[in-house]
Amino acid sequence: MNPYERYVLPKMIDIACGMGDVMKARSRVVPQATGEVLEIGIGTGLNLQFYNPEKVTSIIGVDPAAQMQTLARKRAASIGIPVDMVAVDVQGIHAETDRFDTIVMTFTLCSIADPIPAMKEMHRVLKPGGRLLFCEHGLAPDASVERWQHRLTPLWKPLAGGCHLNRDIPALIEAGGFSIGELHTEYLPGPRPMTFVYSGWAHK
Repeated sequence: MNPYERYVLPKMIDIACGMGDVMKARSRVVPQATGEVLEIGIGTGLNLQFYNPEKVTSIIGVDPAAQMQTLARKRAASIGIPVDMVAVDVQGIHAETDRFDTIVMTFTLCSIADPIPAMKEMHRVLKPGGRLLFCEHGLAPDASVERWQHRLTPLWKPLAGGCHLNRDIPALIEAGGFSIGELHTEYLPGPRPMTFVYSGWAHK
């Protein structure tokens, strides 16, 4: 890992993903979590403040970027819910089938290298009747914005930790075996190629 990835990128991601409108988008999704939660791409723990300790019994956060966990652990210490963090990617969970009541995935699917196997693994570990809560930026519906997303993604990926601007989020969720129960779409303030957001929930 080069110095940029170890020291600079985590701070940049924390700042960018912690901006006001992004946090508002998170705050509409994360409080719906219940029971035992698996958070995919916990990063620096920006979602932790939004979990309801009266509804959530425990959180397991997975993220391959171990260098982000120092800040996440500090944030976890103040929320009153047991949090365990594992420095692996989603395909390295090794949890039993049908374990989790809720899976939370926010601004993460864009940077998972192999998204469909990852979605299938989430599907495997989610309980029947459980929910996948998601809030993800991705492919815009406007042709002019979409063209820019395709052009910019090869340049953007190495600067932003493998982030793809042009992923079809609902299609990837459904390819993993999920059915989408609720879906909202919007542009957040900012450059349109980077700010079209899908949010909602899906189930087995």
